[in-house]
Amino acid sequence: MTVYAIIGGTGLTQLEGLTMKALLNPETPYGAPSAGIVQGDYAGRDLLFLARHGHPHRIPPHQVNYRANLWALKQAGAQAVVAVNAVGGINAAMGTGHLVVPHQLIDYTHGRTDTFFEGELDHVTHIDFSHPYDEALRQKLLTALAATGHAHSDHGVYGCTQGPRLETVAEIARMERDGCDLVGMTGMPEAVLARELDLPYACISLVVNPAAGKSSGVITMAEIEAALADGIGKVREVLVRLFKA
Repeated sequence: MTVYAIIGGTGLTQLEGLTMKALLNPETPYGAPSAGIVQGDYAGRDLLFLARHGHPHRIPPHQVNYRANLWALKQAGAQAVVAVNAVGGINAAMGTGHLVVPHQLIDYTHGRTDTFFEGELDHVTHIDFSHPYDEALRQKLLTALAATGHAHSDHGVYGCTQGPRLETVAEIARMERDGCDLVGMTGMPEAVLARELDLPYACISLVVNPAAGKSSGVITMAEIEAALADGIGKVREVLVRLFKA
């Protein structure tokens, strides 16, 4: 049976319903992961859980040690990774509270260490990243989503920005022209590092606010926190159905 890992994002620093068997604090060649890895039982199966931003939430997206996180999960026995991301909605069909399983991404980040293949190497490695999300895992997520009945989209282009600031109206307009449906700050380099480790990876994105210029008002943390409080429960439903299946 596949050993899954969940990477929890903003609003999901703990996984309700996960019965802890052990708390792993691994050392990696890339430093310490964001938090201890919770090894436990969830929906009747073994699971690993890691809070991307630490617990409590304290690490901004541009300072997450993505390499240590992925390496530690692989080292702990993960064979596939489901990531949870809070995002802004660019596509009008993806409003606050909407759930999306992205199929593509565009990386707008800079200065993040985004590969394990560097330093003194025996040879150069180029991985295929044409399709950044594992399709079989995406389909499992979509089946679980359909069973919940929650409004969702079965595809979307995730644009990953540097953060921690939110984007300008002009930046979002540019991203929309580029074909982005969603904007987040943690989709990369997480996805590519999983690919380099040969870990099937997919994510479920919860829209917590309209992106800049997509509503009449300014974006507030109160608005985001309210959407998280309402939406994370839906994400948990999806995860329970995914793992029970």
